[in-house]
Amino acid sequence: EIKHGRISMLATMGYITQQLIRIPGYLSYSSDVKFADMPNGLGAISKVPAAGWFQIVLYALYCEFSTQNWLKPDGEFDFDGAYMKKMEGADKRAPGDYGWKPPLLATDDPATKNRRLNAEIANGRLAMMAIIGMFFQDGLTGSAYGDW
Repeated sequence: EIKHGRISMLATMGYITQQLIRIPGYLSYSSDVKFADMPNGLGAISKVPAAGWFQIVLYALYCEFSTQNWLKPDGEFDFDGAYMKKMEGADKRAPGDYGWKPPLLATDDPATKNRRLNAEIANGRLAMMAIIGMFFQDGLTGSAYGDW
């Protein structure tokens, strides 16, 4: 839930930001597609070149593989799940703890840490609903923000 909440918070901000800011330059030189030519929202899905989708899928796979114990130390895939089962008890970190402590946000006080984690989970849940609502409205009206 915490990973999906973080992704949804980034997606919600990205959906809003693309309405306000356009990056100058080319999205794809070979296809002659500029960032300014891309439509906002769901309309952009059909305009992204195949190489762009390939990069997006590769990055998503990298993110998933880097947070799981799917590779054995010798580099082979753990197809039968034996290595993952062996590692289940060895990883004592809390879900979502990747060892990075953001400045001004990290704390060692358990009460403050718990309050901040609960706030992150609540904001992630709100962002999940927000991005789904934006997708639905964009698919229905062609604009993520309606007629306001």
